[in-house]
Amino acid sequence: MIILASASKSRGDLLRGCGLDIKTIPADLDEDIIKEKGLDVTTTAVELSKAKAHFISQKYPQSLVIGADQMMKCEGQRFDKPHSVDQAREQLKFLRGKIHHLISAVSIYKNETCLWSHHQRAELEMRPFSDKFLESYLDQVGSDVCTTVGGYRLESIGVQLFNRIEGDYFTILGLPLLAVLDFLRSQDIIET
Repeated sequence: MIILASASKSRGDLLRGCGLDIKTIPADLDEDIIKEKGLDVTTTAVELSKAKAHFISQKYPQSLVIGADQMMKCEGQRFDKPHSVDQAREQLKFLRGKIHHLISAVSIYKNETCLWSHHQRAELEMRPFSDKFLESYLDQVGSDVCTTVGGYRLESIGVQLFNRIEGDYFTILGLPLLAVLDFLRSQDIIET
């Protein structure tokens, strides 16, 4: 059995969409313990992905457990998922007209052992959108703006926030999917 240690609908959809039969079991852990260690954003994302996979692997040691996390930084500042629409508004105003980076990390555990860990980075440049556009955007997405670290989904209207995007699409969605599939093939977990 393959378990995704996450409540993320988009990550679950990505894995199911490529033909994997997965079970989703969110890891119930205090992420702030890792986030407050003062690590750089890449190391934080990797450590969070490992912690999630390890947490679920303890309960399901014979299963292959996938843990994933995503962090965002802009001008040296780290961002988490906004807690409210107002916080998302301020975050998007800060990002407006600037380049930011998304770092997506994934780790795979079995028997409480890390079999593999990987991270990828994407660079995104937000366009200098108007306040009127921002308010229209927030009205359309509502509280969904709080479900992603950047306050946007590229697979929907969030794509209108950008001038330029460089990086793997799946990494931007929060899971370096092609790398995951390569690892699973290398382990004969899925067909080569």
